[in-house]
Amino acid sequence: MTDSSEGINSPTHPSGRPVYIIDGARTPFLKVRGKPGPFSPVDLAVLCGRPLLLRQMFPKNAIDQVILGCVNVLANEMNPARIAALRLGMGETMRAFTVQINCGSGMLSVDIGYRMIREGSRELILAGGTDSLSHAPVQFKQSAIEWLADLRGAGSFKKRAQHFRDLHPTDFKPEIALQSGLTDPLAGLSMGETAEILAHLFSISRDEADLFAINSHHRLAQAQKGGFLNGEIEPMISTEGELFDQDDGVRPDCSLASLAKLKPAFEKPFGQVTAGNSSQVTDGASWVILASEAMVKKYALNPRAVIIDSAWSAIDPEIMGLAPVMSIAALLDQQVREFDKIDLWEINEAFASQVLACLKAFECAEFCRQFLDCQSPLGRLNQDRLNVDGGAISLGHPVGASGNRIVLHLVNALQRLNLKRGIASECIGGGQSGAMLIETI
Repeated sequence: MTDSSEGINSPTHPSGRPVYIIDGARTPFLKVRGKPGPFSPVDLAVLCGRPLLLRQMFPKNAIDQVILGCVNVLANEMNPARIAALRLGMGETMRAFTVQINCGSGMLSVDIGYRMIREGSRELILAGGTDSLSHAPVQFKQSAIEWLADLRGAGSFKKRAQHFRDLHPTDFKPEIALQSGLTDPLAGLSMGETAEILAHLFSISRDEADLFAINSHHRLAQAQKGGFLNGEIEPMISTEGELFDQDDGVRPDCSLASLAKLKPAFEKPFGQVTAGNSSQVTDGASWVILASEAMVKKYALNPRAVIIDSAWSAIDPEIMGLAPVMSIAALLDQQVREFDKIDLWEINEAFASQVLACLKAFECAEFCRQFLDCQSPLGRLNQDRLNVDGGAISLGHPVGASGNRIVLHLVNALQRLNLKRGIASECIGGGQSGAMLIETI
């Protein structure tokens, strides 16, 4: 690694100044188990942000912007970025804002920070993502809300008493807001149903999807056993004294036989998307620190990687899982780089069939010609270079945090394997995606 005190060989950028990833940390990702977990979104952001900031060579107030992705914002934590910044002791004058683009929120925070530094408006940024899906609010049906509104509008006791004759107890059956949030309001399809469409379009079998899921679990189990995540994860202790020091959704012993017992979750009885080959619902947070070259020199920092470029794309919400193909193709085109020159890939595992569909689309001449205006396929992505330490199927998908985690882990994996260049990407509910090209230093 280059000694920052001797200067840095600045890489080629689309325009503007180079932007460096200095450090990062995340919480363990904790599987939701039917009740609110021990940590709120801000709790999670603070618990991994505090040790990250403590080990830095610069004071907290040297940071001039905090950006935090969060989708499931709690009513008592509005603008969680600002609350987290204050709880981290970053001072009353710290500027902080929250961003939301569904599954890409954590990457969007990095991308906004990258562009701010590149263009010269900021120098040192804390960019992250967090979500505590176990705290997703419970809501009532619209009919119940209308009944309560009418009750409040009743002017007399007699009218209020008469209003109770129209009460339907089933209207007050609570609904978990997360279920509505995972359904596209225009397509009328849940995210899992869009994955079923991709499985059909690209002829992905149940066994293919289950094998991909098994691989994810085995890779994460191996990473935990090998200590590959030790420098990435910050342990947490709840107010009840319980220690959380690793992702707890991994199933090292899962097999085709065990996954075959699971019934389809979205298209019964013949669908192939199950709880076993889908991302897990989890709580978690992640941060990365971004710096300009001036800050690197001022504080004698040792950058770990540089952000080369990013791209965002959109597609029909009914096939939202294919959107990473679009953003990756745009990113490679912007950089005039060949597909096989990328050393490692992180593509968020929303669903096994969704990732597999992307891999098949990369190789499909018809798809690339029709959707990407390419005269030949992008290329073949070797799965040995994809999500080498597992992904969201095994460790979970706290929606606001996942895009940040894959950027952080891509840097860690590239360095561990002594590789140079990687791309992180994710599909985004609503039919969008982001992709980021990173090089180690």
